Amino acid sequence: MTLGKELTGLTVISLEQAVAAPYCGLLLADAGARVIKIERSSGDFARGYDAGAGGQSAIFAWLNRGKQSVCLDLKDPGDLAHLRAALRVVDVLLSNLAPGAVARMGLGPEALRQINPGLITCAISGYGPTGEAAQKKAYDFLVQAEAGICAVTGTPDSPARVGVSLTDLATGLTAFCGILRALIQRGITGRGSDLDLSMFDVMADWMNMPLLQHRYTGGAPDRSGLTHSFVAPYGAFVCGDGGTVLLSVQSNREFAALSGQVLGQPELARDPRFAENPARHANRDALAAIITAKFSAHTRADVVAMLDAARIANAQLNSVADLSEHSFLRTARAKIGADRIDMASLPLRQGSNDTENVPDLGAHTADFKAEFQKAESP
Repeated sequence: MTLGKELTGLTVISLEQAVAAPYCGLLLADAGARVIKIERSSGDFARGYDAGAGGQSAIFAWLNRGKQSVCLDLKDPGDLAHLRAALRVVDVLLSNLAPGAVARMGLGPEALRQINPGLITCAISGYGPTGEAAQKKAYDFLVQAEAGICAVTGTPDSPARVGVSLTDLATGLTAFCGILRALIQRGITGRGSDLDLSMFDVMADWMNMPLLQHRYTGGAPDRSGLTHSFVAPYGAFVCGDGGTVLLSVQSNREFAALSGQVLGQPELARDPRFAENPARHANRDALAAIITAKFSAHTRADVVAMLDAARIANAQLNSVADLSEHSFLRTARAKIGADRIDMASLPLRQGSNDTENVPDLGAHTADFKAEFQKAESP
């Protein structure tokens, strides 16, 4: 069996924008939920991230395929009434608006619990919903910096951000997991849950390895680029054709295989400079010179073949263009406007790989208002 549409029959209202909540909504839609994306009349600003899909945003298509788009002016009493009507009967309210914005509409958890005891709410914020944290604006890059991600990323000379929206995606994934747990709990108790999730908390949790090193083992690791703070050989090595191979040797057994089967120098595994990992790391420059001398006499493809044959963990330093043509890459398809675009598939394999539609702005507004006007009536 494969995963299918386990959340079929569940409805999610998502007051979402940008990446974090939309990514959570994408995962919910992929699992079969009906995800109704509420947008202002100008649309989620992510619709303007790029114009690569026939003038529309390919990035927006990635995050919002399989959803419905409803335009509401939530300052308008009539539109707000439609939303309240929907919230009486749906299963999940997901949001990543500014802290307090949903409550100011009269849609705080306490108020919603009165009209829908089984409703699950999940509010995503930058730093938390109360106090000074609630006042601080947050974007992915800024939270990476605030939570220390940039301090451990980059080279010794220069900190860097992670090159993808790590904070947003990690938060969206965490929200998805929390909503699934809340759905299981509701199946047992019949009651909904109110989840508050901050991007900062997600990143702080993911920072526990360097945080614990700082607190309990003498200090956080320095930025080390493509090398490692205590493992060797570990890093990038240039081959004879200019290609780069990354190497990660984690045990003495692997180093013996590297020495004998790849480098042709089995005696290195017995050399006091290299016999144990602490010694290898202390003498990493000398070891790197030996490896580079060997790799520089071969093409990248030949080096990878030798490493694979010796069961040594390795990777090619690929560009995004290389990824686009990678033999391992699985593809998903989406239709946005008149264009069809290909993207990397979600990681969990499912039974079908149908092309999913990306909703035009407000495409489902009329149907939504008609449906939930009825739900509001006695």
